[in-house]
Amino acid sequence: MDVLIDSNIILDVMQKREPFSSLSKEILSLCIRSEIEGYVSAHSLCDIFYILRKDMTISERLSLIANICKYMSVISEKQDDFEAIAGDPEAKDLEDGLQMLCAKNYRLDYIITRNVKDFSGSPVKAIEPCDFLALQS
Repeated sequence: MDVLIDSNIILDVMQKREPFSSLSKEILSLCIRSEIEGYVSAHSLCDIFYILRKDMTISERLSLIANICKYMSVISEKQDDFEAIAGDPEAKDLEDGLQMLCAKNYRLDYIITRNVKDFSGSPVKAIEPCDFLALQS
């Protein structure tokens, strides 16, 4: 199964956000063990690096990004993707729009996120970690 891992899943683990971190850690463990094929968007890596600046040193954040790249495939956005979101009168958020396009362009099965409501109308189903893990049992 091929899934896009939203930034909040990785941040839950790195920032030990309770009560979310344990389920998010299980999702990442599935990627590390190659039980699912995890994908992350290139812009998410930049967001994660920036958001964690108060929690981790530069070298720790670079090491994290290297580990993410080791266990997940990185999806690069193209100019057309940005133009599509910018030109969509229904678009409400650039980041979420890019996540949806990345998942669609790579024909992924799910977007795993805690913000499912932000992905209404997504061509790829958004699913919360607990619901995704229930599918794996």
